[in-house]
Amino acid sequence: MSKVHSSWPRTIAAHTILLGYVVLALFPVVLIVINAFKSRRAIFNDPLALPTRDTFDTIGFTTVLEQGDFLLYFQNSLIVTVASLFFVLLFGAMAAFALAEYRFRGNLLMGLFLALGIMIPIRLGTVAILDIMVTFNLVNTLTALILVYTAQGLPLAVFILTEFMRQVSDDLKNAGRIDGLSEYRIFFTLALPLVRPAMATVGVFTMIPIWNDLWFPLILAPSEATKTLTLGSQIFLGQYVTNWNAVLAALTLAILPVVILYLIFSRQLIRGITSGAVK
Repeated sequence: MSKVHSSWPRTIAAHTILLGYVVLALFPVVLIVINAFKSRRAIFNDPLALPTRDTFDTIGFTTVLEQGDFLLYFQNSLIVTVASLFFVLLFGAMAAFALAEYRFRGNLLMGLFLALGIMIPIRLGTVAILDIMVTFNLVNTLTALILVYTAQGLPLAVFILTEFMRQVSDDLKNAGRIDGLSEYRIFFTLALPLVRPAMATVGVFTMIPIWNDLWFPLILAPSEATKTLTLGSQIFLGQYVTNWNAVLAALTLAILPVVILYLIFSRQLIRGITSGAVK
């Protein structure tokens, strides 16, 4: 009983620190949301205040929906993000399974080669990537963005998932082989479900850079039909005048998918991050 009581201060301190981190992380998001529902004057006069009857204004959301094709931008971002995540998780998990399961000469070098993308930013190859897309007539297509983001996310996915694949029981996989399962069946039905927390973690951390990216949409798909949400929101940012109501409203709408994803995968995300840290 004394041990339980002695652990209470430590538990309370841990929860206090965690709550502090959550508040610190969510404060910018909350600040954007509350100012999106305020008039321009109220934003500058008191940005930390909540909207009141006198300051409440939805002109930003009206402007976003009327100027440009916001729904198309949102659809493009959703298609690019979902498709890129699917290919990153599929190919990353398959490569991780092969590196963890099969021992061959050059296994370590292959793993290091696949992990080089973590250390070398893909943006350094922007000119070469643009030349390739022009050669294959993929400029101003969502396919170009999907290919680039898949290549961008694979190194991290392979690096993380390989360690989790090595933790899958060999006895379980050998039992599947004895039962006549093919390597594909072993991968999809035995190994993949066991690394689901790690895949959720990789998915969340891969999605955010894709969803928020401005560089490659601006370079590879700047046309009106292929603009993403982040690029489409730039119409409200001018050299001399910025429509802050519209900018904050667009950011609020752009935050929603990320928040929903965190809520859906929060349990798997925490399990993936803390796996192996506590015995």
